[in-house]
Amino acid sequence: MRRTLIDTECWLWWHFSPERLGVEAMALFEERRSPLLLSAASSWEIATKVALGKLELPAPPDRFVPEQLAEDSIDPLSIEHAHALRVARLPPHHSDPFDRLLIAQAQLERCALLTADARLLDYDLELVWGGRQSPPRPRRRRR
Repeated sequence: MRRTLIDTECWLWWHFSPERLGVEAMALFEERRSPLLLSAASSWEIATKVALGKLELPAPPDRFVPEQLAEDSIDPLSIEHAHALRVARLPPHHSDPFDRLLIAQAQLERCALLTADARLLDYDLELVWGGRQSPPRPRRRRR
């Protein structure tokens, strides 16, 4: 059974803007045929954006994220040293540290990555396109 790691943006869309998600992404959230994971990297990104005033949540992140994970039956994925160290081996297609860590985790954990970030299309991993719009350019590789 394929496990799917959820990109931070797609997880936030699911909660606040589900109309931005595509059909395949909506099916993953609604049908629950395979396990869904949210990385501690996403919690870090969410907490950082809240602290910088770039994101508002209905509750503090240390309450909102764990409560939503439990409510949605989404499994947390811890950050391991191997995940962090794998980032050094990634090509420089994308500079965002949160996304680079998600890519490394998806590769090492052999998960698909649900994303709507076209910059991730060039990495060697299985992607599930999360956006309503088609990706802006063809995928180079899909596993």
